[in-house]
Amino acid sequence: MSNAMWDALVATPLPEVRRRAAVMDERAGVEPVAVPGARRLAWNDGGGQSAVWYFAEDGRVLLLTFDHESELNLYAEEDYALQESLYDGVPESLVALVRDRPENYESLNLTDSATGRSIHYAGGVFWYDGTHWHVSEGLARYCRREDIDPFGESGFEYCLRGYRFGQDFSS
Repeated sequence: MSNAMWDALVATPLPEVRRRAAVMDERAGVEPVAVPGARRLAWNDGGGQSAVWYFAEDGRVLLLTFDHESELNLYAEEDYALQESLYDGVPESLVALVRDRPENYESLNLTDSATGRSIHYAGGVFWYDGTHWHVSEGLARYCRREDIDPFGESGFEYCLRGYRFGQDFSS
């Protein structure tokens, strides 16, 4: 899977990704949040689209994107199993950063009525293993099955536009 925005993110060194995320967090007026084992930075447009970054202490990253107008907005479906499946392939220690956590403006929770467990809604689930970026296996599988663009429908392209990956980013 590839597109220009993805290729630009992949080519950006992690310290620069982190710097841009911090600048966008500040511009959006979102307070950085310390979660056990990571720092959360986020951007939202005030209209239902967001990018949420979890920079883990071990150098890995979890990136969630959400576009409320896309086919990957699972909020209305309230299908916990489907939402959980989009995280397939992401190491459990990264998923733990968004499972059974308080919701916030950028990340609402979907709760499993049978178990009471919750997970943050996300149209796009991407992660960095310390060396390479990945599209989650669950997201890729779902997009293949439904014949939808994982970058466009996840909000990835829209939500990361302001980060200007692959372009000059003067703060």
